[in-house]
Amino acid sequence: MSTHPARTIDARAIDIQRRSGADVRDHLEAVAALRIAVFRDWPYLYDGDAAYEREYLDAYASSPDSVFVLAFDGDAVIGASTGLPLADDTAEFRAPFDARGIDVDRVFYFGESVLLPAYRGQGIGHAFFDHREAHARALGRFDLAAFCAVDRDDGDPRRPPGHRGNEAFWTRRGYARQPGMTMHLHWNEIDRGEIGHDLTFWTRALAGENAA
Repeated sequence: MSTHPARTIDARAIDIQRRSGADVRDHLEAVAALRIAVFRDWPYLYDGDAAYEREYLDAYASSPDSVFVLAFDGDAVIGASTGLPLADDTAEFRAPFDARGIDVDRVFYFGESVLLPAYRGQGIGHAFFDHREAHARALGRFDLAAFCAVDRDDGDPRRPPGHRGNEAFWTRRGYARQPGMTMHLHWNEIDRGEIGHDLTFWTRALAGENAA
C-alpha cells in the first residue's frame, strides 16, 4: 500500500481552452486516450478501440462549427468536452429528432464530457457546459442543445455500490430527459464484446442565458 498522500488539485491551476474544428487536431490523441480511460468505467464499460476513436474524433475536427473544450493541467489534457451541429453527425444521432419532426439544422449536439477522476468536483463540468452552450449560441442558428446518455438497468450487478449518476447535475443545468427519443449504438463492452446499447437524449432550449 502506498504511503504517499493523495495529490491535492488546485482548480485555479487548470487552464480551460475552447477550440473549434481543425484547431484541435494536435490534441486528438490525448482526447481519444481520455475517452478510452473514462468510458471504461460504469456506466459505459467501453473496451476502447483506438481506430474507432480516430474516426469518431476526426468527424468533429472536420466540422468547422464544432467545439472542443480542453482542460489542461500544465501541458497535460486532463479533461475534454465536445460538440457539433447535429446535422454534421451521423444518421443514427439525427433519427430520433427526425422522428419527432425537430429540424436537426436547429440542434447543437454535445458529444461527451470526459474528466480524469482526480479532477472532478472542482467545477470543471460546469465550465464544459458553459463553454459549449456559449459556442452554440454564438453561432446564432441553434434553438436546442442535446446530448444522450446510455440507459442502464438499476439492478445491473455491475453498478458500483453507492454510484451517483449525473442526472441531478444535468437537471440543474436545465436539461430534461426525453423518453422515447432513444437511439441504438454498438460498442465493445468489457468482457462482453461488441453489443448494442440504448441511449436516450436530454435537451434544453438555448434561447436566453437561463433557458430551461
